[in-house]
Amino acid sequence: MSINYELYKVFYWAAKTGSLSQAAKMLYLTQPSVSHAIKQLEENIGMTLFYRNSKGVSLTQEGAYLYSYIEQSQILITLAEEKMVALKNLENGELRIGGSDSLFKHYLLPFIEIFHKSHPGINLRLNHGTTPDIITFLKEGKIDLGVVRMPIVDSQLEVQQTFQLMDCFVAGEDYAHLKHEVLSLSGLLEHPIILFSRNSRARMSITELFQDYGLKLRPKIEVGSVDLLIEFAKRGLGISYVTRQFVKNELDDGSLFEIKLDVTLPPSPVGIMTMRNMPLSNPARRFIELVR
Repeated sequence: MSINYELYKVFYWAAKTGSLSQAAKMLYLTQPSVSHAIKQLEENIGMTLFYRNSKGVSLTQEGAYLYSYIEQSQILITLAEEKMVALKNLENGELRIGGSDSLFKHYLLPFIEIFHKSHPGINLRLNHGTTPDIITFLKEGKIDLGVVRMPIVDSQLEVQQTFQLMDCFVAGEDYAHLKHEVLSLSGLLEHPIILFSRNSRARMSITELFQDYGLKLRPKIEVGSVDLLIEFAKRGLGISYVTRQFVKNELDDGSLFEIKLDVTLPPSPVGIMTMRNMPLSNPARRFIELVR
């Protein structure tokens, strides 16, 4: 049995108000239109649903049975409509962002704070990982957007550049004798190098740069976080490769200094990555507008 939903809607309001004229007002219809709709529904079902009384109409036993189901569906539809309005107005919903620990801490945190204060009803889900991890999260539908280092070459993805990072080699006081020297890449390799251990875009980029000069970058120490890169360099365990913006405080207070090189390290653009041709949720769209 396939019956037009509008007939059930008319039935619901006629049953709820007990009046065909009141149902007509609620639905912005004429009373004859409501009577016709009820008649159509009764003919389709093959049962009488209402009988007239002194105040209007009342449900038959069959009509009351039908109303018990239609009422539940109407409540669900109303809740769904309210939910859609809340999602549209960013009063409700979820935002899932992927990025590295360092990007969350040193770049995204202020934007996340602004977004959370503006839209406290939106639940935030932050997924941490390297660039390859974030790409996988996005393709598996685990996140709405990722903030990653570029370039990203993938026909399934769209990346909008937002800003640029500058990477550098830094050392602590144990290497103070290098403060006024300008090192070649080969000269740099005479000292212990500390790199991020995971397969990050920054690690891949600096490895490719050394390869372009015919050199192989072999780290003496590999660590699992940017904080450890900074701490190990401060303690004199070697020369760390980090993002300059992430060690601004240490460079300012002198606990670290930047190693001068005879080559210019290229900037590292950062972008917001989304699935191509995939509609964004309202929270994701609003966050991208905020970051850009």
